[in-house]
Amino acid sequence: MANSRMSGPHWERVEAAVAEFEDIPREAVFKEDMLRLGIWFDDDALAAAGEYARKSYFIFSFDHRPLAEMEGAPPTRAPEEVRFSGGAWGLAPTVVSVRLNPDSPWRVSAERQNGGPTQGLDSPAARVFLALDGVEAAEVEFSPTPSYYGKSTADGVPLVETAPSIEWGYLLYLTVFRMCQYFGREEECQFCDINRNFKQQRDAGKVYNATKPVERMLEALSIINDLGSPSKAYTITGGSITSKLEQQGEAEFYLKYAEAIEKQFPGRWIGKMVVQALPVDDVRRIRDAGIQIYHPNYEIWDRDLFAKICLGKSRYVGRDTWIERILASAEVFPAHSVIPNFVAGIEMARPFGFKTEEEAWASTGEGLEFFMSRGVIPRFTSWCPEPLSVLGEQKAGPASLRYHVGMLRTWRDIHEKYELPPPRGYGEAGLGKAVFSVSSFMDVIRIPGESKA
Repeated sequence: MANSRMSGPHWERVEAAVAEFEDIPREAVFKEDMLRLGIWFDDDALAAAGEYARKSYFIFSFDHRPLAEMEGAPPTRAPEEVRFSGGAWGLAPTVVSVRLNPDSPWRVSAERQNGGPTQGLDSPAARVFLALDGVEAAEVEFSPTPSYYGKSTADGVPLVETAPSIEWGYLLYLTVFRMCQYFGREEECQFCDINRNFKQQRDAGKVYNATKPVERMLEALSIINDLGSPSKAYTITGGSITSKLEQQGEAEFYLKYAEAIEKQFPGRWIGKMVVQALPVDDVRRIRDAGIQIYHPNYEIWDRDLFAKICLGKSRYVGRDTWIERILASAEVFPAHSVIPNFVAGIEMARPFGFKTEEEAWASTGEGLEFFMSRGVIPRFTSWCPEPLSVLGEQKAGPASLRYHVGMLRTWRDIHEKYELPPPRGYGEAGLGKAVFSVSSFMDVIRIPGESKA
C-alpha cells in the first residue's frame, strides 16, 4: 500500500505512534485507536455481513453517543466485536470491542466482489473491510453468533440477555445486577454510565433486567452447556452494593450465583468475579465457592484522582483500604489470580487529569510496579468518554493514542520485568491469538521464543 495514500491527520496520528513505539505491533495501535475513537458501520456493510452476534450492551454502553442520538442501522445491528486482519501490512487477526461513534474516522464498509455498487446489498457475497478516513486498512469479520443466541429460558427471557458471549466466544458475561448503588454525581465513578445505560436500554424497549434470578441463570447455562458452547470462562459482575439488595450485602448477593453455578457445573468454566475490594473473610468465601479469578477493580492509581473520580469507592471503602484488601486477597488466591482493572485513559480526563502523557505513564506505571512486584497483575480497559457518564463531555476528546500505546509498553515491560505469567481467564495471549477486546494488553504480551523486536 503506497504511503502517499496514508494522508490526513488521522493517518498521521497512527503512523506517528507506530514510528515512536516500534516495539508495539501495528495491530495494537489500530486497536487502541478504534477503542478510544469508536467505529461506525455503513448500512450496506451490516447487510452484507450475514449472521453475526449483535452488540448486547453487556454492562456499559461503551458508545460515544446515546442510542437515541444515532441514526441508521448501527444502533440496532452493530456487531459485538470485529476482528481485523490482513490488508497491506498482513496484519495478524485482532479482536476489537465495538464502540459506536458516527463521527469516527474508523469505518466498516462493503463493496461487491466485482467492484460494483453496494446499494441494497443483502448477502455476504460482498467484501467487508475496515477503513481509516476512507483508506482501506484491513479485512474485517464480525463476531460469530453463538449457537444459543435466539433461544430463551422458560420465562421468555432471551439467553443473550441472561448470558451474552464476548471475547470471540471465550467468555460468558453474567451481569447479575445491571445497576450500581453508587448513584448520582456525588457517588458514582465519574467515567461510568452503568445506571444511565440501564435506563436507555429500557427506554429503547430492550429486555434488560435489573437483576437476574439464580434459577434463570442456571437454566440458561444448562442450555449453553448442552449446545456445546466453546466458552471457557464466565464473569459474575454488576454494580456495587453499599447497603442491601434483595436483603443481601454485596458478598452474599454475588456469592449465591457462584455457589449455584459451581455446584451444578463444577469446573466447566473458569469462574471470575468482579466485585469491590472486600474484607478477607468474604474473599475466602469467594474462593471456597469455586471462583478462580478475583477482580477487585481499582480503576486509577493516583491518590488525588482516585478521590475525585471514584467518589463512592473513596467514601465507602477508601483508597488505602482498597489497596490493603487487594494485597490481602493475594494471600487467599494465588497472587496472579488477583487482577484489578485500571481504566486506561481516565488519568488524562479533564478537568482533573494529567496534562502530559509522560505524567500519566509515570503515575500508572507506579501502580503497576507496586502491584506486579507483589505478583498481582492489573489489567486495562481502554477508556472512551461515554456521554451518559459525568466525564462524557470531553471537548478535547479521549486520551491520546500516544498515551494508550505508551501505556501498553509500560504494562508489558513491567510484566516482563517480574517474569509474570499471562493473566489467566482471558484466553490465549500474544499477537494474533488474543481475544480480549476492550484493551490490547493481551495482544502485546511477547511469548517466550518469539522475537521481541
